[in-house]
Amino acid sequence: MAKSCEICGKKPVVGRTVSHAHNVHPRRFEPNLQTVRALINGGVRRIRVCTRCLRSNKIVKAA
Repeated sequence: MAKSCEICGKKPVVGRTVSHAHNVHPRRFEPNLQTVRALINGGVRRIRVCTRCLRSNKIVKAA
């Protein structure tokens, strides 16, 4: 299962950690994904959604 939002398509991005001594290491910034029961096309489905899509009401949560 890919670490991407099923609504907006947000995926991990690659960056670097830089310590105080300026030692540089690669790292991944993961999106904050939550598994949610949502109403999609009149039915209830479990989807992985980023918290920004949840907060901006881009989906309708199932009761």
